[in-house]
Parts: sequence; structure tokens; C-alpha cells
Amino acid sequence: MAKPKKLSLPIEQLEIDLPDKKYFTIGEVADLCQLKSHVLRYWEQVFPQLEPSKRRGRRYYQKNDVLLVLEIKSLLHDQGFTIPGAKTRLSKRDIDIEDSSLTSEQATVVEQMQKMQSELKQFADYIKQRF
Repeated sequence: MAKPKKLSLPIEQLEIDLPDKKYFTIGEVADLCQLKSHVLRYWEQVFPQLEPSKRRGRRYYQKNDVLLVLEIKSLLHDQGFTIPGAKTRLSKRDIDIEDSSLTSEQATVVEQMQKMQSELKQFADYIKQRF
């Protein structure tokens, strides 16, 4: 993993003026983030956190997806991370239940929420395959 060129920016500073819309097409996201659409499609394959909804073969990004794209772009282009380094950095955003600073009650809650998140992802994958 390459060392970052500068300190990580908070996600609020990465935010740009997004139109007040619920969904964005891949072309709109590419324009907003100043990227090519093929880069976004590649990042979807590489970063499991980036999962726009797909309907009738078209991708629809929500605001949180656009913010994630901006964060990935910052990690790769501005801070000098490699793709594996950026993947590691993004995956560390998840809370580690082994963290000793958590009480046993907090660790249990985090574990339950992570299990629910996993089950929701499995259900979403099932729905995508069925329909």
C-alpha cells in the first residue's frame, strides 16, 4: 500500500453540490465526479461497497454511492493509494468487534448489526437474481 500524499479528507469535504435527486445515472455520476463511465464500472467490480441498483440493465446510483465514488477517487487520485490499499482503507471503516475499547454489550450490538447487514446483502442478491 502506498503512503498517502496528504491526510484523509472527511467525507463532508469531499461532497460536491449534488442535485436534489434520488437516483443518478452512470453518465451523471461520471460528469459529477469527473470520471469516465468505464472507470465507474471497473470500480464496481473492485470495491464491494460500491453497488448501484440495476434495473433493466441500467445503473442507478444514490447519493451515498456518489459520495463513495468521490471518496474512492480521493484515495486513488489525491492521496496516492493503490487499489488494494484503498480497498483496505475502505474496509477498515467497518467496526472491528475485536476492538478492546468496546464494552461487551456494544460488541454484541455491533455483531448483531453486522449479521443483519450480511443477511440483507444476501437477500438483495437473491432478489437481483430472481428479478
